[in-house]
Amino acid sequence: MGLLLPALIALVAAVIGGLYILGAFRKRQPGEPPLEKGPIPWLGHILEFRNDTALFLQRMKEKHGDIFTVQLAGFYFTFIMDPLSFGNIVKEARAKLDFNKFARHLVKRVFDYQPTDSDHELLHASSNKHLMGDGLEIMTQSMMKNLQSMMLHSIDSTTEQGAWKEDGLFHYSYNIVFRAGYLALFGNETAKTCGTLDKAHEVDRLESDKFFYEFRKYDKLFPRLAYGVLPPREKMEVERLKRLFWSTLSVHKLSEKENISGWVLDQQEARREMGMDESMRNRHLFLLLWAAQGNTGPSSFWLLLHLMKHPEALKAVRNEVEELLRETGQEVKRGGPLIDLTRDMLLKTPVLDSAVDETLRLKTAPVLIRGVMEDMSLKMADGNEYRIRQGDRVALFPYSAVQMDPEVHPEPHTFKYNRFLTPEGSKKTDFYKNGKKLRYYNMPWGAGVSMCPGRFFATNELKQFVFLMLTYFDFELKNPHEEIPAIDVKRWGFGSMHPVRDIQFRYRRRF
Repeated sequence: MGLLLPALIALVAAVIGGLYILGAFRKRQPGEPPLEKGPIPWLGHILEFRNDTALFLQRMKEKHGDIFTVQLAGFYFTFIMDPLSFGNIVKEARAKLDFNKFARHLVKRVFDYQPTDSDHELLHASSNKHLMGDGLEIMTQSMMKNLQSMMLHSIDSTTEQGAWKEDGLFHYSYNIVFRAGYLALFGNETAKTCGTLDKAHEVDRLESDKFFYEFRKYDKLFPRLAYGVLPPREKMEVERLKRLFWSTLSVHKLSEKENISGWVLDQQEARREMGMDESMRNRHLFLLLWAAQGNTGPSSFWLLLHLMKHPEALKAVRNEVEELLRETGQEVKRGGPLIDLTRDMLLKTPVLDSAVDETLRLKTAPVLIRGVMEDMSLKMADGNEYRIRQGDRVALFPYSAVQMDPEVHPEPHTFKYNRFLTPEGSKKTDFYKNGKKLRYYNMPWGAGVSMCPGRFFATNELKQFVFLMLTYFDFELKNPHEEIPAIDVKRWGFGSMHPVRDIQFRYRRRF
């Protein structure tokens, strides 16, 4: 009996402690947003959130308004659904709202890479140097060379002159853009290694194609990996894929390539000088590849598909492309030189720019997350203030909050290629909510410290792909009346959405 009482006390204490950890005792305090703990202790609403993020958040907004806190897998997330209030989140000091804390946790889980304290600064410094301004000119030319190599070889080597070739549009777009971007960033095989330059190009094409298929396997598993819900067999597959990527992208193999981008080289050299071991640098290279190429292929698919389904849009973009070629004195003909599409030319495509922005509005849906570093007060645009607890997270989901808001974007589910054009033909930036001009009206690249540093390079990739398709090929949907595939709702929050199925098309050389 003497031992029973202490044991019972310890058991009760353990149960109470466990319930506390699971969030069972958390209650909404005065001044805090509405609280939704969910039906399952600790897990909260994570199952519904993961199954369809947009639908879940819309239900919460209808129930609670523009701000609410929900429990998701042990963490409390306060979602802000009023785009007029986004600025207060984006501009808040890192001492209060920090992006890095959440990002470090996710990167460790999905890439087995341990970020350093200076990772974010190194990435932005290298991106500012090589993926913007004058540095972007070099990357644009490298991407152009590799795109033309992939696109033209894919049909010239297997198809008789003038014959149509069929493929899935998602597969084709993702495959071509991924492989060209991979080679532009991580370099080409050398003639010295392969024997001749032609052989080196052949190895690039074959090896990049094999690599793409392995990357797609990882890409399909990525949402479940990020949520930590992979079954045992898929966990084993992810580990196999990681080892393959670390080997293929290793520092050692990188040293044997040529034409490696300064973006990759600078970041590797900085980590080497910091004393980071080679195995961790290999992991960082895979992180860079996924960050750079995980979204551009799917976005290229959606852009080309929407243009194909809207003849007036396709005609407007084609006219702009042809006019630009005439202005630069370039003519495309069989046996003639390849076109030289420069960064300066890509700055003169307002119609294509608008079509890109509209595609990203419709099909890109990141969740922007900040860790709450101290107890703080958050002021909304309507003047109300809410207390937010240290240790919680603040999140924005611009897709539902602004990109699909009919007040901001009339007929939000309809593709309008000129939505982001003024009547004079320049970029439109005036969008309103409740009579007030919005600063954040389309957020496919994120915002503030978490804004994608490679967005200019990625945008150029999309534009180059469509520019070359219009220039070199005739193309059409195999079934022009087939509906646009629905998006895979399991990928909400991870950037560019994927379709639930592919759609068949055919293409052939124009000249």
